Amino acid sequence: MLLLASASPARRRLLQQAAIPHRVQVSGVDEDAIRHSDPLELVRRLAQAKAKAVFEQLDDDETSSVLGCDSLFVFAGEVFGKPADPAQAVDRWRRMRGLWGELHTGHCLLPVNGMAPQQLRIACVTTRVLFADVSDQEIEAYVSSGEPLRCAGGFALEGFGGSFVERLDGCYSNVIGLSLPLLRRWLAL
Repeated sequence: MLLLASASPARRRLLQQAAIPHRVQVSGVDEDAIRHSDPLELVRRLAQAKAKAVFEQLDDDETSSVLGCDSLFVFAGEVFGKPADPAQAVDRWRRMRGLWGELHTGHCLLPVNGMAPQQLRIACVTTRVLFADVSDQEIEAYVSSGEPLRCAGGFALEGFGGSFVERLDGCYSNVIGLSLPLLRRWLAL
């Protein structure tokens, strides 16, 4: 069984919708302690740290693989994590409207064989996101919903924010939290 090293409800929903049997165990990794100037390398390192931390906590032999993931949104060369407050979310949305950004998700799959780690796989999947040219009123209403404050980049494709996304270039599920096509290839489903 796949063990997801993530607290993300969106990632759990993706695995459930894809009918991939899994359990969840939060890694407890201090994400702020892991740094790198390149966002792609940073999400790979974060995903690997989460997978390895959960592997080290394994206490059963039913787990076939541990999956760690982490996502970052980059707009105009700046990394946008979760907005600190509504004012920051509004400011970011005013900057992003009508323009492209990139959502990077690091994936680390650590296959397990009888409690022994096998060769891990690490990848970063990038999806470009084009935002609608939304009005100030639409931005204010969206931010007041609270949703942008819970998401990297300040939007949730699977939520209210999906109506503000004009186009994607790349993997849809990656923007939600993990690339199902990548995971399918890795698990050979």
